[in-house]
Amino acid sequence: MDHRRKIMTLEEALAGRQKLAAREERLVFTNGCFDLLHPGHLRYLAEARSLGDFLMVGLNSDRSVRALKGPTRPVCPQEVRAEMLAGLEMVDGVLLFDQDSPLNLILALSPDILVKGGDWAVADMVGGPFVLARGGEVRSLSLAGGFSSTALIERLRARP
Repeated sequence: MDHRRKIMTLEEALAGRQKLAAREERLVFTNGCFDLLHPGHLRYLAEARSLGDFLMVGLNSDRSVRALKGPTRPVCPQEVRAEMLAGLEMVDGVLLFDQDSPLNLILALSPDILVKGGDWAVADMVGGPFVLARGGEVRSLSLAGGFSSTALIERLRARP
């Protein structure tokens, strides 16, 4: 299978969501910039996928990464970041979004499980109250220490 097929439009993701619901399969949703993939991302995404039947990753567009991280980010353009995520075995779908927050995606997809990394408190997760009100789960997953895209970029910039 061409892993780029995992990169979806919102319409494709919504159609897939309906199929999952009809089969009573659980959708896990997470989101992020995923600028430079590292082992921390892999461990986090594997843990997220283990919680349900389908892992959808909302991927911040280049514009939204700049808004969140500053004018020098992202390092990798959104097409590259999306393809890298889509190539991972544990990722079932990738959905780009241009807003600064994934709230609209969460409201549209109604995931059964919403996850973020351990640096996010459950109470602070965008869309958490909506998912909980529907009877879903909201989880803060463990972080693999020592890995950070921002730290990697800073180390590279500091090299002579």
